[in-house]
Amino acid sequence: MEEINIKDFLNYLKKYIIAFAVLIFVAVLGMVIYDVKFKTPLYEAKTTVVIAKSDALEGTATSLNDINASQKLVTTYGEIAKSELVLNKVIENLGLSITAKDLSKKLTIKPVNDTSILSISAKDAKPQVSAAIANEIAGVFAQTVAEIYHSDNVTQLSVAETPETSANNTLLRDVALATVIAVLLVAGFAFLRFYLDDTVKHNDDVEKVFGLPRAGRISRYDVKFKKGDNELIVSSLPKAIVSENIKSLRTNLQFTAVDKDLKTILVTSTNAGEGKSFVSSNLAISFAQADKKVLLVDCDLRKGRVNKLFGVLNTDGLSNLLAANLQSFKKHIRSTKIENLDIMTSGTYPPNPSELLASKKNKKLIQMLSSHYDIVILDGAPVGGLADSVILSSLVDETLIVVKDGATARADLTAAKDSIDKVGGKIAGIVFNMVDRKSSKYYDYYYSNDNESKRIRR
Repeated sequence: MEEINIKDFLNYLKKYIIAFAVLIFVAVLGMVIYDVKFKTPLYEAKTTVVIAKSDALEGTATSLNDINASQKLVTTYGEIAKSELVLNKVIENLGLSITAKDLSKKLTIKPVNDTSILSISAKDAKPQVSAAIANEIAGVFAQTVAEIYHSDNVTQLSVAETPETSANNTLLRDVALATVIAVLLVAGFAFLRFYLDDTVKHNDDVEKVFGLPRAGRISRYDVKFKKGDNELIVSSLPKAIVSENIKSLRTNLQFTAVDKDLKTILVTSTNAGEGKSFVSSNLAISFAQADKKVLLVDCDLRKGRVNKLFGVLNTDGLSNLLAANLQSFKKHIRSTKIENLDIMTSGTYPPNPSELLASKKNKKLIQMLSSHYDIVILDGAPVGGLADSVILSSLVDETLIVVKDGATARADLTAAKDSIDKVGGKIAGIVFNMVDRKSSKYYDYYYSNDNESKRIRR
């Protein structure tokens, strides 16, 4: 990806709203449970001691040098206060059942900035114990200094009082931190996927990137089709937005053929599952509704679906015709319930589909069919790894490449385009299928209040 479009990324983030909500909920819930159920409350008691010369304590005038000397002693005295000599004495005096190392972990002894004062704080699960430790440290520390230096120059300034609230009650901070971490994790994961995403999207400048026009854009439908469902939306739901998309595609194709007679159209895709059969079938219906005599031919001789979409048997179709006399082509064509629309299924799956489609017989057949119909739409196999549709593209007037919005790899589309270009096929453009209308700024509306059309609402 050459550059990051902030708007596109923000739209992409919308896909992760549920992930945001779930991860934030789990993180916050986990933090609350930990703080309330498992986190041991610690109570902190504080006291301070001052280090000064004996004559200063007795009221004798203190010089600046005396103050500086006292400040320099603070660091040394701080180490004495944390020494095992002091800590063991405190443990003995208070009758604590811990080691000097454990006691040192409960203490924070540090000089107050630019003063000769030491701050002593002690934390413990019991508030009374924390106060006792802080006061005992101050007392034992003063005694130890007196014994070492033979000077009473350490004085306790304040008495540590029993704390009433715990010092580590950080629930709000922890919840906020958990929320921020959860958001950053999801956003980071989304950004990584967005940055590494090399798929074709409806808002890409496809003409600049691939040198192909945008022939149409078909919205995503939330009806998940099952076996037996009617996917022929242009016929069953003519006022649905998807039907309007198909009609717009038909109009765009007609505009591309202003200076020529558009008779044969190949609909293919880069890979399976991108909706080419759905597009070709509904496009054929759309042309039929525009008073064109239309024939839809299933040229996917490997996994054709036209017979399933129209609910007919696939025992006699294109492959069977190519193995017989072309003059009998009418016997292999089936009429449909849709006015002006006939279909030819793929027929028995042959072992050599590419050879059949590349034959002179197939070329002649396409010419014959186009002379009997206004529009012949060929539903070809996916281009990826197959020569079938590449061959057909050189035999038709225009080719449409269907891509699944946000799913088809750019490399696959480029490879399909290059393959068709090499055989002289003409590409009318790209059809983006399954486009999210929210991301494409489509409005969710219908052109009537028909209850049947509402079932396909996004």
